[in-house]
Amino acid sequence: MTEKRTSGMIAVRAADVAPRDKPSNYPEPFFSRMKGRVKRQLGDVFGLNNFGVNLTRLAPGGESALLHRHSRQDEFIYILEGKPTLVTEAVEITLEPGFCAGFPAKGEAHQLVNRTDEDIVYLEVGDRTPGDEGSYPKDDLKAALGSDGQWQFTHKDGRPY
Repeated sequence: MTEKRTSGMIAVRAADVAPRDKPSNYPEPFFSRMKGRVKRQLGDVFGLNNFGVNLTRLAPGGESALLHRHSRQDEFIYILEGKPTLVTEAVEITLEPGFCAGFPAKGEAHQLVNRTDEDIVYLEVGDRTPGDEGSYPKDDLKAALGSDGQWQFTHKDGRPY
């Protein structure tokens, strides 16, 4: 990894940050839907605690996440390469480099999908508000952020996966 020290700060080339060990925390049958997604957890490199930043690459056919919304977390994306489709419950919009989108907590469910033949690269930023929950309108899944910072997944009726 290429590092540069500037005024006490550490800088790294984002593409040199090792990808996350596994493509998703989702349980099956949802885990395998994330096989085309590679995340580099940039915020973790710097020990950021209040928000996370990921450099994410989606292969053709890949999905950023299941269609979801957060109860407390705001999210933001900025497209660097490619033309993903932003899918919400109400609309689908083709984005391109330079486009950005924001998703306030309790807002519209959203996801990015790659319906092209080229990789898509984008930055995603989200806060790490304790007590956050994820809801998934099209899937039998519910997520709660545990006190240990790990996501706990259940069916919508509360049964664990």
